[in-house]
Amino acid sequence: MFQKFYPTEYVESSYEIDYEKLYKNGYRGIIFDIDNTLVEHGADASERAVALIKRLKKIGFEVCLISNNKEDRVKRFNQDIKIKYIFNAHKPSIKNYLKAMEYMNTNKSNTIFVGDQIFTDVYGANRAGITSYLVKPIGKKEEIQIVIKRLLERIVLSFYRRKQAKQKKRS
Repeated sequence: MFQKFYPTEYVESSYEIDYEKLYKNGYRGIIFDIDNTLVEHGADASERAVALIKRLKKIGFEVCLISNNKEDRVKRFNQDIKIKYIFNAHKPSIKNYLKAMEYMNTNKSNTIFVGDQIFTDVYGANRAGITSYLVKPIGKKEEIQIVIKRLLERIVLSFYRRKQAKQKKRS
């Protein structure tokens, strides 16, 4: 029932993903959401975020930011990172996931998406045919519409966790 909203992987943080393993497994592009995925909502790029992007480039990844925010917010975040980005992306529409892959010269089979929201980030990535990583939100402070979505996300995640538990029992 909720499978279209299930992430390929659900992890604690963008900073705990084994990117070296992903590269070894053939992935070459990473699309990131910004707010509550790489930094707290509205924050500038942190030293940690800048270091992660540098590390990913050193590994050999192409990286692109995709955000539903306005250009000034995304541009400000990208000031010290200097990678390609898409603002006002209208996630979960797949158009800009495809555009990000075009920017990175990657495809559905070698690109992953990392984001913190099920109904925009993960659903859009899944619809675009991209491996999706859901991360726990970094910050606690969120706009009211996101707070409401988080309540619905809990329901989806409870079904997702049950499915994962059943699969572990089988293996």
